[in-house]
Amino acid sequence: MAQITAALVQQLREKTGAGMMDCKKALVESNGDMEAAIDWLRKKGLSAAAKKSGRVAAEGLIGVATGPQVGAMVEVNAETDFVARNEQFQNFVAEVAGLVLSVGDDVERLKAATYPGTGHSVAEELTRMIATIGENMTIRRAKRLEVNEGAVATYTHNAVKPGLGKIGVLVALEGKSEIDALEMLGRQIGMHVAAARPEALDISVVDPSALMRERAVLEEQARASGKPPAVIEKMVEGRIRKYYEEVVLLEQVWVHDGESRVKEVVRKAGGNLTGFARFQLGEGIEKQAGDFAAEVAAAAGTASA
Repeated sequence: MAQITAALVQQLREKTGAGMMDCKKALVESNGDMEAAIDWLRKKGLSAAAKKSGRVAAEGLIGVATGPQVGAMVEVNAETDFVARNEQFQNFVAEVAGLVLSVGDDVERLKAATYPGTGHSVAEELTRMIATIGENMTIRRAKRLEVNEGAVATYTHNAVKPGLGKIGVLVALEGKSEIDALEMLGRQIGMHVAAARPEALDISVVDPSALMRERAVLEEQARASGKPPAVIEKMVEGRIRKYYEEVVLLEQVWVHDGESRVKEVVRKAGGNLTGFARFQLGEGIEKQAGDFAAEVAAAAGTASA
């Protein structure tokens, strides 16, 4: 039997885009013959993913999951919103979100984990789905939050079913209050985070570079007023406080009453907000307008020609 080297497996992966274990199995089944291995993968429908790997995937779903004192979230992208309504895709996102609870939020480690109910990895299951459904898909990012005493609550916006939506939020609340009460407060904070889009939990963790840029702009604006330096300094500090109220969760005005600060609401509830995360589907991905629709139209035109 031919020796199946790592280099040979990698070469087959580059040619087909199939998963590592599928490539290794194909080479074993083909006694190391590269062309036969490619044909084996094609027959199994596992090399189809290669043709789709370059296409923009900015749709899909955010999935959330919880366990005792822990919460998890994952973003899995596809090319079209149609796939988000596919039950197979929905089940995959839910399963992967559940895996984040135990595996953690390192995406590479997550993809290498065993997919529940199978003998293969998450990455290989994703490859199989790409071949079956016919769209490029990616596991883009994941997040896991944990508390020592309290609860990690979740919220999903534009949900297609419980725990799956277009915006996902995790909220970590430490405290000795009843878990149900903490989870209810956490869900309300999650709704606030989804709407208000805070960038930092508290003032101490605001991005220094972002703060520096903001201060430079405010100082320039204040100097244009022609006022004395002492007055300019007060103007800048006042506007920095306003900046904190816009980007810092604990300093924001509570969206549910339009008056209280989030920190006051949390304090009155006897909790301690220790962390949050917000995923919005496709944020930061450059979409190619009509890319997939154009491909379909072009294919239809070719077929009818």
